[in-house]
Amino acid sequence: MPDACLLYDLIRESAQRRPDAIALTQGGSHTAYSALEADCAGLVNGLMALGLKRGERVAVYLEKRLETVVTSFGATQAGTVFVPLNPMLKPEQVGYILRDCQVRVLVTSPERLPALEAVVADCPQLRHLVLTAAPAEAPALPCTTWVELLQAPRSAGHRVIDTDMAAILYTSGSTGRPKGVVLSHRNMVAGAKSVASYLNNGPADTLLAALPLSFDAGFSQLTTGFHSGARVVLLNYLLPKDVLRALDREKVTGLTAVPPLYIQLCAHEWPASIGENLRYFANTGGRMPRETLNTLRQRVPKAQPFLMYGLTEAFRSTYLPPEEVDRRPDSIGKAIPNAEILVLRDDGTECAPDEPGELVHRGALVGQGYWGDAEKTAERYRPLPVGIGGREAGLQLPEYAVYSGDTVRRDAEGFLYFIGRRDEMIKTSGYRVSPTEVEEVLYATQLVGECAAFGTEHATLGQAIQVVATAPDGSADVDAAAVLAACRQRMPAYMVPAHVQGMAAPLPRNPNGKIDRKLLSTNWQEQQDSAHGG
Repeated sequence: MPDACLLYDLIRESAQRRPDAIALTQGGSHTAYSALEADCAGLVNGLMALGLKRGERVAVYLEKRLETVVTSFGATQAGTVFVPLNPMLKPEQVGYILRDCQVRVLVTSPERLPALEAVVADCPQLRHLVLTAAPAEAPALPCTTWVELLQAPRSAGHRVIDTDMAAILYTSGSTGRPKGVVLSHRNMVAGAKSVASYLNNGPADTLLAALPLSFDAGFSQLTTGFHSGARVVLLNYLLPKDVLRALDREKVTGLTAVPPLYIQLCAHEWPASIGENLRYFANTGGRMPRETLNTLRQRVPKAQPFLMYGLTEAFRSTYLPPEEVDRRPDSIGKAIPNAEILVLRDDGTECAPDEPGELVHRGALVGQGYWGDAEKTAERYRPLPVGIGGREAGLQLPEYAVYSGDTVRRDAEGFLYFIGRRDEMIKTSGYRVSPTEVEEVLYATQLVGECAAFGTEHATLGQAIQVVATAPDGSADVDAAAVLAACRQRMPAYMVPAHVQGMAAPLPRNPNGKIDRKLLSTNWQEQQDSAHGG
C-alpha cells in the first residue's frame, strides 16, 4: 500500500486497512472509516457540482461534528482548500476571514445562519451556502442542504499534489487582525506522521479532540488519529467536568490540551478509571506550570507526560520525551522527527549553549506563508543563511524557515527551554522579563488558580508588571498581599508584580483556548483610564 502523501489519504488508507473500525465518535454516534471515506467522496461530488475551481476556499463554521470533519478532508480531496473557523468567533470575525481569503462556499448550520446574514451580504466572493439542515427561511445566497450536497452525481476532483494548499488556519490575532497561515498537504501529512511516531499512536488508541479544530494542535488530533487508524472522540464541552466525564466514558488513551485547560482540570477530582486507560497526556500552546504537571502526574500516575511546543506556521516543532520530565520539567525538549530547530542570534548566527536566541524551525512542516500578506510573511518566513543547518554554499535555491518570534535557549545537551514571546516580553527596570516566568512562580505559590502577567507603561520603570489572577477555588477573592509576599520571597525585586488583581474564573481565552493576555492588558488599561478620568 502506498504511503500517504495527501491529506485525505490518511482516511483512505485507514479505511482500506480496517473499513469497519470506528473513526469518529460524537455523543452516541459512531462513524466507521469506510463511511467517513464515502462521505468525503460525496462532498467531492457536491463541490464539483457547485463549480468550484482548483484551490478555491471552502470554509466551515460549525462546532465539532461529522460535517466539520468531512468538509475539512473532503475539500482537499476535491482539490479545494478548507478554512476552519473557530465556532467561538463572532460574526464580524467570521466576515473578516471570509473576505480575507475570498471564501466561495461556507458550510454552517441553520442555527448559526441568522447571526451571519449581515456578514454574508458583505462578502462579495461568497457564492454558496451549505447548511446541515433546511433553514426556516431561504437565505439571500444560493443554499444547499448537507444531504443534497452529498447526493450530487459522481465527479472526480481536481488534480492534487503534496505541495498544493490544503488549509488556511487563522491565528488568534493577538497582535492585530488574524493572519491566515497557509499549509500544504505535505506540511499536514508530515506533521501527522511525526507526531504519531513519538506518541506511538496506533489502532488501539482513542484520542479526545477537546481543542478547537481550527487550532493546529486541535486539528492534529484528527490527522494523527486517522494516520494511525485510531478512534477520535469529538467533544464540545462547556465545563472542565465535561472533559473528565468524556475521558472516563470513552476510555480515552490520549489527551492533548493547552495549560489553561489542564489547570482547570486539576481543580477537580478525577475518576480512578481515567488513569486505567489514559496512556499519555500532552500539552501545547504554552509551557505547562510545574505545579500543574505535578498534579496531573498524581492524578494519572501511569500516563506518560509529553511536553510539546508548536506554532501554527510550522504545525509542531518540539517535544520532551517522558523519560526526561523528571530531570528537566521546564524544557520543551528537542525537535520532533523530520524537523530541525535552530537557536539564532539577530545576525543569523547560531547561539552558544544557554545563550538566548530566536527559535527557528526548518523542514517539511514549514508552512507556505500568510495568505495575502507579503509583509508579514517576509517577517516570519525567511531564507536560511548559508552555513546554518543543512545549508551549504553550493545550493542555489533558497530554503525558507520559520522565525518564530519566541526566545529560547538550548543547554549543553541540546534540550530547549522557552523564555518568552518577543512581542510579549516585559521591559522593566532595564530587564527583559518573560510573563510566563512570572506566571510559573505564581502557580508554584499555590495561592492562585489561573493567572496572567503583562506589562503596562510606567514613567520610571519603563513597564510595570501587572497580574490578573483567580483564587484557587475559582473566585475573585485572591489574597493579593499573600501572593505579593510569596513573590518577594521567590523573585528578584525587578520581577515582583506591582499589583495583583482578582477576577473570577475562568480568565478570558482567545479562540485557541489560551489565556488572552492582550485582552486582559487592554481591559486593565481602560479601567485605569476610567478611574483617572482619562
